[in-house]
Amino acid sequence: MGVPDRLAERMSMAEQHEYLRTRFSRRTMIRGGAVTLGAVTGGAFVTGATAQAAVPTQPLSHTETVEGAFVAPFGRHLAYGNDPRTEMTVSWQVPVAVQKPFIRIGAHPWDLSRKIEAEVRTLYTPAGVGASGDHTQYYVHAELTCLKPGRTYYYGVGHAGFDPAAPHLLGTLGTFTTAPAHKAPFTFTAFGDQGVSYHALANDSLILGQNPAFHLHAGDIAYGDPAGQGKTSDTVFDSRTWDQFLAQTESVSKSVPWMVSYGNHDMEAWYSPNGYGGEEARWNLPDNGPDKKNLPGVYSFVYGNTAVISLDPNDVSFEIPANLGISGGTQTKWFEAQLKKFRAAKDIDFVVVFFHHCAYCTSTAHASEGGVRQEWVPLFDKYQVDLVINGHNHQYERTDVIKGDTVTKKLPIGGTAYPETEGVVYVTAGAAGRSLYAFTAPDSYEGHENEVDSVASFVNLKGGKQNETVTWSRVRYLNYSFLRVDVTPAPKGHYTTLKVQGIAETGDRIDHFTVARRAK
Repeated sequence: MGVPDRLAERMSMAEQHEYLRTRFSRRTMIRGGAVTLGAVTGGAFVTGATAQAAVPTQPLSHTETVEGAFVAPFGRHLAYGNDPRTEMTVSWQVPVAVQKPFIRIGAHPWDLSRKIEAEVRTLYTPAGVGASGDHTQYYVHAELTCLKPGRTYYYGVGHAGFDPAAPHLLGTLGTFTTAPAHKAPFTFTAFGDQGVSYHALANDSLILGQNPAFHLHAGDIAYGDPAGQGKTSDTVFDSRTWDQFLAQTESVSKSVPWMVSYGNHDMEAWYSPNGYGGEEARWNLPDNGPDKKNLPGVYSFVYGNTAVISLDPNDVSFEIPANLGISGGTQTKWFEAQLKKFRAAKDIDFVVVFFHHCAYCTSTAHASEGGVRQEWVPLFDKYQVDLVINGHNHQYERTDVIKGDTVTKKLPIGGTAYPETEGVVYVTAGAAGRSLYAFTAPDSYEGHENEVDSVASFVNLKGGKQNETVTWSRVRYLNYSFLRVDVTPAPKGHYTTLKVQGIAETGDRIDHFTVARRAK
């Protein structure tokens, strides 16, 4: 049971967290808790009802462990450290407590002599918080440093009783490749709003086939909290959804760094005042952002000639204000400093920004976020950001070239944008797996173009929704899809390019355009 509605209406998120912390004391949690083996299937899709039913008659207490040989890790997911050339974090899950977790790493599958101790982060959800039952999750993280750029490594994760270097466990090994030391062509993929579904699994399969260097997930990751308001009164919350999500995603994320940004459904108010306590247990992201305590999903990294910045729009969202103003303005100041630094760097050509809420979208569900337009769009324009990727709205939509809230150039399918002189292109790629939304205008995509002069929509402002009629909606596709971006460097003075493609769950291309600028 969460905070009663009559109290929640008058309490901040921090106050609600303190209320729950007091109510569910550690002593109460331990006395009432149990770790079960049946609730986690380690890769199979199970519904909430199935997971609830799969409880053994003799549960284990929180302090007991199972023989390590009987426990297999699952849900592996990679993330870069602050320097993708030399740092990588490998994360995974175990269904019950284990002893002495570790990772083995080497240049060959038959040479895994380097053994590194791993960190366990335990996340406990007491009975009465949403539909989670009484559930403990064990997330394990190993930070790898001093790696060599552009090198492929083999790794295996284990614990006492389960050694991935054993001959019968070599099939559990994974690989990853660090970023190169110099500019080179590469591909990355992106989407938002995935969750657990057959469509999500289909998109993962297609993404793996693109052979991306990394993947960007623009918020609303697993939907453990389908309500998405960031409140303790969100009674439909189920922490076990994360077990299913990480098992589903492992086919890609065990070899492709899965770089996440946080959306409104990722604010799980029971674990910490900012709602991100659960995410901090599950993910190990770069820590170079402005405020690790309040904004753990804000960071940047550089791959080749491209800088990537992850922002947290919950900090500026008028539509869903649970965390509105949580950074006190430090995020926007940090963001501008990052843009200034990357634009001055001699080896960085492109700046890509990804986050959840849309600056420009015509969905009938959320449409555009006025807080993003107010805080960040002027900085996108000032520093000539090359590509902005959003989620939040469950569909694909791509704008013309925009500057100063105005269309500066119509960008047809197959066209080229020059951000140094023209403006910014915005892509909503929120059709990764959750149920789809709707448009007010007809679909218009590659091979099925249906252009209209204007589209009726709205923007979320501090005082509520404000209707607007827009002319920037160029491509609209209402079905499951993701984004592929091919980055091609060029000699100094020549045009280096981002070739951006929208790809449907069927594998068909629904959009393509190019962003070009002169290489430094």
